Amino acid sequence: MTASDEIRRWAVRGVVQRVGFRMFVVREAKRLGLRGTVRNTSEGGVDVVATGPYEVLDQLYEKLRIGPDGAVVESVEQISHDDSLDDLPHIFMIVS
Repeated sequence: MTASDEIRRWAVRGVVQRVGFRMFVVREAKRLGLRGTVRNTSEGGVDVVATGPYEVLDQLYEKLRIGPDGAVVESVEQISHDDSLDDLPHIFMIVS
């Protein structure tokens, strides 16, 4: 992690389960060189935690707002987190 890196967590809501949203996030995050996790929530949304340069995290945020074909993203809210770098994998992956 460099001085310009940060950790962000987003709650994505809408039609985002059963449409390939998590794999979409993994592909985009890996393409951008980020590390972190994505998971479905019991409320029907998707939770994303990512770390990297803030400019690159902004790019992931823009991708989250669009989502894959079949998704209907109603909101992407940045939420507080208590994640540390030690909590995150060294790659970007789906977790349960």
